[in-house]
Amino acid sequence: MTSDMASFTFPWLTLSIFVPILAGLIVLAVGREGSPNRTRWVALVGSVLGLLVTVPLYTNFRYDTADMQFVENVPWIKTISMNYHLGVDGISLWFVLLTAFFTVIVVLAGWEVITKHVAQYMASFLILSGLMVGVFVALDGMLFYVFFEATLIPMYIIIGAWGGPNRVHAAVKFFLFTLAGSLLTLIAFIYLWHASGDSFDIMTWQQLKLGYTPQLFVFFALLAAFAVKVPMWPVHTWLPDAHVEAPTGGSIILAAIMLKLGAYAFLRFSLPIAPDASHSLSGMMIALSLIAIIYIGLVAIVQDDMKKVVAYSSVAHMGFVTLGFFLFNTAGLEGALVQMISHGFVSGAMFFCIGVLYDRLHTRRIDAYGGVINVMPRFATYFLLFSMANCGLPGTSGFVGEFTVIMGAVQHNFWIGLLTATALIWGAAYSLWMYKRVTFGAIANDKVRAMHDVGKREFLILAVLAVLVLYLGIHPKPFTDVMHVSVQNLLQHAAISKL
Repeated sequence: MTSDMASFTFPWLTLSIFVPILAGLIVLAVGREGSPNRTRWVALVGSVLGLLVTVPLYTNFRYDTADMQFVENVPWIKTISMNYHLGVDGISLWFVLLTAFFTVIVVLAGWEVITKHVAQYMASFLILSGLMVGVFVALDGMLFYVFFEATLIPMYIIIGAWGGPNRVHAAVKFFLFTLAGSLLTLIAFIYLWHASGDSFDIMTWQQLKLGYTPQLFVFFALLAAFAVKVPMWPVHTWLPDAHVEAPTGGSIILAAIMLKLGAYAFLRFSLPIAPDASHSLSGMMIALSLIAIIYIGLVAIVQDDMKKVVAYSSVAHMGFVTLGFFLFNTAGLEGALVQMISHGFVSGAMFFCIGVLYDRLHTRRIDAYGGVINVMPRFATYFLLFSMANCGLPGTSGFVGEFTVIMGAVQHNFWIGLLTATALIWGAAYSLWMYKRVTFGAIANDKVRAMHDVGKREFLILAVLAVLVLYLGIHPKPFTDVMHVSVQNLLQHAAISKL
């Protein structure tokens, strides 16, 4: 990969990491059970500041280079050559912005819903936001690992403390699945440190000329953690449990951002460090991705819990992402990145919609609803838009990423492209079948009849997400322009045999 380019000396990346973390600590310090409104406002101000400090990353970003920008590099632990090394390129920039944006959304989403331990709830999300930004901007292997693993702690607390009846089981399952895979990653990082002459610099690792056998070891060791985090079939089973039990904010941030950590790591580590292994194992990765797209799409159709439908659909949509990575062409890789951004908007919106219904009826079972459009017409309109985007309707963000990956798959192999395209059928089946049963028809019961339409806060969140889903669907160029040069550079690097 190309060398670092220190475009600016001002520490925007450090601020992007530590402003939300500091805000979370302030929320813990000033938050009192007797004054939840003050806690909420402090959390909102902190999340907005966290978003604002990421804006200069976009406004000052240079599109004409694949070099790392806004680089910060200072010694951390000199004995073993660990540095506080940060930077962004066209691949990671959007996920920094997405993380900061959804932190504001989850603070607003929990504004009235969370009434107990408000300070701890808001602080968990703010601290988690800073840690996830750290994953996307870390250019030191061990710094990446610290952030990558640290994200487990606040999400474990969020699920375990504010989740549903089986929250402890779901939280422990989530923690053990993700932690177990990461232990092999640590071994791979230590091996790369030794192979690179005692360096944890990720850019140095990407220049290593490893033999095929070491590449296989590195690839599978990294796969153990990244596949769980995505999650890929068959290590996806923790995700439905985590989503069902998590509070609405937890489901939003889990789907919109946390699933992207593992996918992003494939691009930063697996493809550039082990290109020959990545190419030789691409058939396996494509097969696993197709199973996720087709089989898990069918599984989503038969679910009776709305959160489970969207949770399984997330596994299917992330199958598009991993498929696009291992096609090794521009359409596949750019389509996968757009799909990651789109999935953040759409899945976050879908989980928020389900949360709106749950707050009123306190159940997520599809058969408990019916005729919702008669009592919540504004909500039903937004819910329809996001359901359509979830199944890839042209004009929405869901179509852009999926269709581009399908075209990349056709370029790679027509039959793989054909199988991938069937996802549009399954997506329509599970999304619209769920929407029809929840929303249309006669009012199902008196509880549904008593439901009220969205308020100003809920309307604002839905409106903002709707604008983003439509904007990305109609005008994706600003998103793809940022990533194009970095994607081309990655493909050139991953195509070069190091043997």
